[in-house]
Amino acid sequence: MRITCFIRYQIDPFQREEFRKYAENWGRIIPRLGGHLVGYFLPEEGTNDVAWGLVAFESLSDYERYRARLKTDPESRANFQMAQSKRIILREERTFVETVDGTFGIAPIRGEET
Repeated sequence: MRITCFIRYQIDPFQREEFRKYAENWGRIIPRLGGHLVGYFLPEEGTNDVAWGLVAFESLSDYERYRARLKTDPESRANFQMAQSKRIILREERTFVETVDGTFGIAPIRGEET
């Protein structure tokens, strides 16, 4: 995957579990519609109102095709509507980042002292 859509959410911290459901729904929807779901992340410690979602694509044109499918998919539309009606997400920002070759998905080397 060459391009990752890095989504930063400002969430209502009192609706953390509702955001979890929203994110879990994307776990089914995103791969079916052509995105490579890297993952959704909830705050654990520290700032309690920021969450993230990362979805990867081979190109920006693949992302644009994916976005078009999102707009017409019934399950996708229902998930967006649920989040909107419950006011789970207060703000959303999207940034597109490029993978630096040789740095993504490298597992730790076991047995070496650090």
